[in-house]
Amino acid sequence: MKPALSKKKIVHPHSWDELAHGQWVSESIQTRLDEWCPKLFGYHLLKLGGLSCELVSCNCNIQHQVNLDTKNPLHNVIADRYQLPFLEKSFDVVILSHQLEFIDDPHRLLREVDRVMIDDGYLIITGFNPFSLVGLSSLMPWRKKNLPWCGRMFTTNRIKDWLGLLNYQVIHCDSYAQFPMKRNRALWTWLEGSLGDWASPMGSLYFIVARKRTYPLKPIKPHWQLKKKLTPVSVNYRTSETHKRSS
Repeated sequence: MKPALSKKKIVHPHSWDELAHGQWVSESIQTRLDEWCPKLFGYHLLKLGGLSCELVSCNCNIQHQVNLDTKNPLHNVIADRYQLPFLEKSFDVVILSHQLEFIDDPHRLLREVDRVMIDDGYLIITGFNPFSLVGLSSLMPWRKKNLPWCGRMFTTNRIKDWLGLLNYQVIHCDSYAQFPMKRNRALWTWLEGSLGDWASPMGSLYFIVARKRTYPLKPIKPHWQLKKKLTPVSVNYRTSETHKRSS
């Protein structure tokens, strides 16, 4: 398994137009985000990265939404992703759409996101599956320098392991788009449905929803204590001593 930390310079996209079939990818993510937005509650929502900024979340119950990026025109905050200019436990929901593939240290990014996330907050992560038609296309030499194949794709199981170390509970994980073809999309969608769930691990895209769980470091001991039981020996001894004194 390759380490998550990379020393190579990775090209980071700031818009879906920079990715091959980026418009189709954003529309498929938007469909699933529209299903989850009404289920999210709180005061503050953070969209991290230019790709996340372009996703629409107007049907979300959270009114205050922050778009953070350096080049996307939809941003309202410009800052380093590794040093977010927010206090600890500030956001109820954070959206990371295709961000882990195009950074040199995904562990550091997740730790920084965890710092600004409140307890029981929601984290939404999307990305490309390396064991799919899109992922296997990166083996072609003429595509290694183009987006999205120039990035590093991680499996959903690896993402779950990272989230588990940060005490996040994955409550939803969806892999889809086994056939990422734009033409005759209705036909490919029907074929994906006929294959069933066994083919979902080969989906080109994944959509993960995790919730931050906080557990106490030390269990709280009860205030009550069990009374010591009297042994028959001590009862007989005291009884005999009491009988001698009375006689």
